[in-house]
Amino acid sequence: MTMTPQEVQQHFMAYLEATECTVIEKSPEHVTVKLSPQADKMLTNRPYYWGFVERTGAPAETLSFNFVFDPEKYDERLAESKEAEAKAQLASPTQDPLLARFYGNAPVLPTLGPGRIQRENIGYGSSRLAQIWNASREEGKCVYLFQQRDTEPRPRARSTPYEQWLGVCFKVEFSCDLKREELFFLGISLSSRAIAQDFPAILDGRELTPRLPESVHVRPAALTLQQAVDALENHLIDKLSKLDYDWATKARERLEDELLVIDSYYEDLLKEQDEEKKALIEEQYKNRRSEMQWQYEPKVSLSVITCGLFHLCSSVGASS
Repeated sequence: MTMTPQEVQQHFMAYLEATECTVIEKSPEHVTVKLSPQADKMLTNRPYYWGFVERTGAPAETLSFNFVFDPEKYDERLAESKEAEAKAQLASPTQDPLLARFYGNAPVLPTLGPGRIQRENIGYGSSRLAQIWNASREEGKCVYLFQQRDTEPRPRARSTPYEQWLGVCFKVEFSCDLKREELFFLGISLSSRAIAQDFPAILDGRELTPRLPESVHVRPAALTLQQAVDALENHLIDKLSKLDYDWATKARERLEDELLVIDSYYEDLLKEQDEEKKALIEEQYKNRRSEMQWQYEPKVSLSVITCGLFHLCSSVGASS
């Protein structure tokens, strides 16, 4: 699995909006933002600066970034824009004509200093995207939300039934000498035990709020949270067991080839007569084999990125 530049931008914008960053400029290929204090603390690694601000009460100056999600298209558009600006400047000089008459045209200098906007190319697998995910995980490991009721008037005595859903976003990492990651966002009803394979599709279009709406009641849960988590993990493990693991077989073949090379290299060296030298060689030999096994041995690891308890109208459907 990979992510398109548009999907990466959606993830980025969701975090920037949630942390109340100020958008300076936005296009399908990029976004220029001034970070909020919350985002600056999480993303810029300036603990001494923020410690100074908090101790002295000085006004905080956050950093600005130009995050580019499609560098090729962005650079093309930027080149076209600069070319148009250059033609405009030639057609209509912005410098004082009197000064230019005596001193000539002075070159336009770049903007430097604290206001400089740093550019970063963002794509699936980039360190900044991973940092955004880690920050989201730290700041919002678990949410507790209610679906906002519609505005249709209801009798006071009529209460809307809500169903509790546990939603968990799992990250599955398939690794050997290569690495691949996939995200699985599953949901399970604590009342009916139904499992939703694509939980974001269920949440899509629903307005969620952390406040309990009026005139609603939550259906009793048949599962505890731990039972729900276990059910989702078992469901995902069963799903993963049915995948094609030809990549793991090929990784083990590459591992065997690497171990044969190491064995061949150390075969004569291990015949060293000097006991002290031989002990060093044996230790080095074991370390090399251990490194190769760690690097090439296929592994599948499962972790949770984020989760939440969602109270939704009982009309929600799911596939088990």
